[in-house]
Amino acid sequence: EPLEKGVLLHSKARPGGRGIFSGKSRNIWRTPMSSNGKTGGLTSGQKRKIRSNMTGYAFILPNLIGYTIFVFIPVVFSFVLSVMSWDGSQRPMEFVGLANFADIFGDKIFRGTLIHTVTYALMTVAPTLVLALLLAVLLNNKIRGVAIFRTAFYFPYIASIVAVGAVWNMLFQPDFGPVNEILKFIGIQNPPRWVVDKDWAMVAVSIVSVWKYMGYYMIVYLAALQGISSSLYEAASIDGANGWQKLWYITVPMLTPTTFFVLIMLTIQCFKVFDLVYVMTGGGPGNATKTLVNYIYEKAFTSWEFGPASAGAIVLFAIVLAITLVQFSGEKKWSKDL
Repeated sequence: EPLEKGVLLHSKARPGGRGIFSGKSRNIWRTPMSSNGKTGGLTSGQKRKIRSNMTGYAFILPNLIGYTIFVFIPVVFSFVLSVMSWDGSQRPMEFVGLANFADIFGDKIFRGTLIHTVTYALMTVAPTLVLALLLAVLLNNKIRGVAIFRTAFYFPYIASIVAVGAVWNMLFQPDFGPVNEILKFIGIQNPPRWVVDKDWAMVAVSIVSVWKYMGYYMIVYLAALQGISSSLYEAASIDGANGWQKLWYITVPMLTPTTFFVLIMLTIQCFKVFDLVYVMTGGGPGNATKTLVNYIYEKAFTSWEFGPASAGAIVLFAIVLAITLVQFSGEKKWSKDL
């Protein structure tokens, strides 16, 4: 019969022994058995698996706590605030439903920020992607000083955004800035006034953005290029393919997953732009370069209207989510066509 847990058994004393208290006796704790006859408890393999899992959880726990406190909870709170009226004071929140969304969509400035954000994305995503790819292809060759060139193109990405904005503002200075001096030297008598001209301010911000971020995505493309087998290019050379044909029929198709990743990241980055615009133009002149995140920031921390600001944040979330879903849905067809 199965014995209950904790019953102390003893073996029979050997002939000539002195019973259960003899030194020759053995005390044994028998492992309890289940009703199906199998030994209960955890096996050594299961214990090792649990210890391994606990080690993994211990490593990710600090990041999980930080993500919960600084990302998940604020996101949930933003959804709550989007249907509330609150100015950040001790005044109780007031439920207003979808009134905040009606207010921002009725605001001409908000509609303008949507147009500015889309315009910035259109002027930034494609040039950054193309230039990053071309730089990666060029710097993937074995040339003298290639490491120096890679470092030089990557350096703007790690530079302080405040320093980058301040330096480029001086370069774009309309009256005596180096950029306009060069344009005058080559024969352009009335060069753009860049950040102080509402028609050119967004162009100036886009140029700086492309210059700053193309080095980072160049590194991403370089990593992908080094994963392409050289035998593909050797076979193409035997078949008489030139450099352009190798680029278009081998490199570009093989880089499709990387290009998709870069496209997603650049698009999301453009819709979230804030710091570069804030440093270079402050959203001006007028509201010519005010983006969606700038609008959210001003509503929350200048006007203290947290309800409309949160509603704007939800709109931004929905836009980024929709773009990502559309791009994911088209990935398979795009890859097949290439």
